[in-house]
Parts: sequence; structure tokens; C-alpha cells
Amino acid sequence: MESVALSPLFGTEFRRIENLDDDVVVARVLEALKWRGVVLIRGLHLDNDAQIAFSRRLGEVVEPVKNEKIMTVSLDPEKTASAQYLKGTFSWHIDDTTNKVPAKATTLTARQVAEVGGRTEFASTYAAYEQMSEHEKKRYEGLRVVHSFEAAQRTVYPDPTDEQVELWRKLPQNESSLIWDRRDGRRSLVVGATADHVVGMDPDESRRLLDDVLAWSTQKQFSYLHEWEVGDLVLWDNTGILHRAESYDSASGRLMQRTTIAGDEPWT
Repeated sequence: MESVALSPLFGTEFRRIENLDDDVVVARVLEALKWRGVVLIRGLHLDNDAQIAFSRRLGEVVEPVKNEKIMTVSLDPEKTASAQYLKGTFSWHIDDTTNKVPAKATTLTARQVAEVGGRTEFASTYAAYEQMSEHEKKRYEGLRVVHSFEAAQRTVYPDPTDEQVELWRKLPQNESSLIWDRRDGRRSLVVGATADHVVGMDPDESRRLLDDVLAWSTQKQFSYLHEWEVGDLVLWDNTGILHRAESYDSASGRLMQRTTIAGDEPWT
């Protein structure tokens, strides 16, 4: 089993894995997931059962849809009922910001890739926070952000219908600190498409601040762009890694299968 860095600041690719169920392999993957944020293993070609089984070695598997432990990721409405919402994944985001406890991690297997577009980009908000100036860290200290599904969908539908807005607002909002102080002492930034506004701040100033933090966090030095190959398995720390899908055509055939690992640390 060999490992190489995906980028200088985060990300690990494992090679020459002979047995994905081996305790040592699982331990090394979990360690890399925590400290490097993104893990890539190429050429696994896991089917649904194998992906679920491996995900269970990493933690409790959450059901995105009742009685379904794996989610189909596609823009083709014939393949998933979630297709209309998945264009929202073209914007930088962290999953579960509207829940009290975010998912710990996500696994994604490539079953079919797009010829044009469809790559996935990741950005480490751990690294982004660590590289901030002390002035900026003090500026953002104590700020709280409201997250909503509506804010994310407005990046796709800037002029929504009344029916869309009514549907979006039925879903819960959540509030988190902009700088997340974690149990293990690390700090990360909670930003992305769901970040609607900073509590108690003028709306225009709030928008500028959130846009500035996101722009800082997604600079090239904090990012990794993944070129998918069929059979790839990618895992990432959902709590501190922003991600987004590169735009691709709904007729491209791009098809991913996703599992979600439950978290146990609520947003502060």
C-alpha cells in the first residue's frame, strides 16, 4: 500500500491496495481522511454493496432517501428524482450545513464519466483558515452565519418562481459559527452556497464578507481538481472540505453513486 499527496496542503491517493476490508487499510484511510481531508483510490470499480460495506467500516451509513443507503448522482431525471436540485452542486458547498450535526464524510464512486466537464473540485477550509492573517482571523471571530437551502438554490435559479421559493422555505435553516472550533482543537471555515447571511450584519456588507471568505478559501493553493476515471472512489471530510461539480450536460451519461457517513460533532 503506497500513498502520494494530491496537493501540497491536503489530499492523499492510495495505491496498491489489495484488500479494502483489511483493518490496516481502513485505519490508514480514516487517518488520511481526518488529516488530509480527501482520499482517492483509483480502479476499485465497487458495486453498490461493496461501496456500502466499505462505508460501514468508516462509520454509520446515513440513508439520503428512506431505505436507500446509496444515492444516485445524475442530472438525468430518469435516473434520480433529485436531478433538478443537483445543479446546485455546481457551486462551492459543504453538505448538511442546514442540519444541526453535519455528515462526517462522503464517498463517491464513478460509474460513468462525462466527456466534457463533470470534474469535481475540492478546497480545504482548514488550510484556508491556517493561512489567514491574524487580522482576518480576528475580524471573523465570533461571527455567526445562517445557512439555508434557498440560498444554495438561488445560485442556480436567481429569479425563482413563487412556488420554488415556497418549497425552499419549507426546509429548515441552521446557524453556525463562521469559524468552527472543533473538539480536537483544529479550526475550519463554514462557508459556501448555503451561507445566506451573517447574523446582525447589514445585508450588503454580509454578502461581501461571505463572498470574500469563499473566494479566499477556494484559491488554487487550497484546491484540488479531480479528473474522474470510471471505477474511482473518492472520500472527503464533509465538515472541512468544500466541494463542487464542474458543469456538465444532463445528456452526458455522467453517473456517480454516493454514500454518506454520519457525523457526531454538531456545528458550534
